[in-house]
Amino acid sequence: MRIGRGYRFLLFLTGLAAVMSLFFLWPRSSVFLNVSKAQSSLTQRESRGKRIYTQGTSPSGKELLAYLGESSLEVPGNAMPCANCHGFDGRGKPEGGVTPTNLTWEALTKPYGITHPDGRTHPPYTERGLELAITRGTDPAGHKLMSVMPRYAMSSEDLADLIAYLRLLGKERDPGITESMILIGTAGPTKGPLAEMSQVIRAVTTAFFDELNSQGGIYNRRFEVRFTETGETPAATRAAMESWLKADQVFAMTGVVLAGSEKEIFPLMAQHEVPLIGPLTLYPETDSPLNRQVFYLLSGIDGQARALIDFAASKPELKQQRIAAVFNQSEINTRVLRAIDDQSKKDGFGVPQTVEYSSGHFDAAATLKELRQTGSEIVIFLSDAKDAVALMAEADKSGWYPTLFLPGAGAEIFGAPYGFNGKMFFSFPTSPADQSVEGVQEFRALAEKYKLPPHHLAAQVSAFSSAKILAEAIRRGGKDLSREKLIQTLEGLYEYKTGLTPAITYGPNRRIGAMGAYIVTIDLKEKQDVPASGWININ
Repeated sequence: MRIGRGYRFLLFLTGLAAVMSLFFLWPRSSVFLNVSKAQSSLTQRESRGKRIYTQGTSPSGKELLAYLGESSLEVPGNAMPCANCHGFDGRGKPEGGVTPTNLTWEALTKPYGITHPDGRTHPPYTERGLELAITRGTDPAGHKLMSVMPRYAMSSEDLADLIAYLRLLGKERDPGITESMILIGTAGPTKGPLAEMSQVIRAVTTAFFDELNSQGGIYNRRFEVRFTETGETPAATRAAMESWLKADQVFAMTGVVLAGSEKEIFPLMAQHEVPLIGPLTLYPETDSPLNRQVFYLLSGIDGQARALIDFAASKPELKQQRIAAVFNQSEINTRVLRAIDDQSKKDGFGVPQTVEYSSGHFDAAATLKELRQTGSEIVIFLSDAKDAVALMAEADKSGWYPTLFLPGAGAEIFGAPYGFNGKMFFSFPTSPADQSVEGVQEFRALAEKYKLPPHHLAAQVSAFSSAKILAEAIRRGGKDLSREKLIQTLEGLYEYKTGLTPAITYGPNRRIGAMGAYIVTIDLKEKQDVPASGWININ
């Protein structure tokens, strides 16, 4: 029977929990706040203008350039977005003796004109005056603006969009946030193999934010966690999620279980501009163009496969051997294979051999024959642990024991022939080595206070850590928080320690917090895992 991605995800987390050594007592009721509905969304024109203002890029894909100083040094617009100096609220951020102009519409259009700190005066701005300021660097009196103010080259459509957004700059507040509350969304299935785990993750996420509320919230804002059920198919999940996002308009999301629906849901986050922190998935979407809204906690299968190859490259006895990848055909494995191919070349292994089979139709004898014909001595197995065990049983008959690499593992692996003892290596994105005393105590206290259940420990750790990262970014974002400010604050997070995971770092072009894995092997005699490496960084 074919094992779907939901089952594979559950098996992986079960294996990860076996590696971890935390012990907790552990659903609980949630405390709901009475809040008003979030504000309506921006118009399409205002939304496009907001992107130009905050990111310095055109939603149309047209070129947007900035020119600096008397020499007119040309740089991409995204290197000098308006918000960098004028702030997300448009009121300006004094820095290095320079006070940027207040760009709120009320300030720009004062009927009696404007006097700047340097003594420069001019009449109020009009839309045409703003166009000239943006593109030519002059104020309504014809004076040159400060030399630190870039001049921008953009299409007339983009310019109109930007000015439309400037009209409401400083008055806009993103959906899901008021002076006294923040709506946090979470989602997962209520039926099927992942339903129980989803319920536990929901309990952890709700407990975390309820605990923050008991401490006064953040900047006197309290939190409400709202949950939506995912569908039984990816298409149903997308339809349900889209309807829910329009209705509830949460500020951000975390603790989301979307195994199998990543392609359908992640684009929705970008479309609705909802930041999503730490979705539980084995397959982070990091292809270009980058989805700015989605921040992953740990490496996926492709990153873990890279770590396994790096591990092999560090072993003299493996360095000169050929690599083969055994996989069942799927779009996901195609991406993992690209990572294997790329990392193999980087580490000097050359182009790996590939052996493909159809899901549910694994022929161990035929696969073994093909592997031996390729002369491969390292096999990366991208499929179910039971198929890997079947391959090892067939290899054992002929006395052939290649080194076997598996990203993650299921309990079936303990049934492997003893000849593979010390020849199997598995990657995991976290380990007990990441746990600090303070982190364990914090998690344990939450579990005891809110009576969290004792199962699905690895998923609980992921949900707790993701919520903690979101809360830290909200705290660092300050009182004038917005979704865009939250994203840029997350992009500045460096070596943040959750106390339960590897240190988390994000950046403008990085969306996986901990890029790497630990490698473990299996002691088949004692039926236990044994650490084989420290953290392998794949930045």
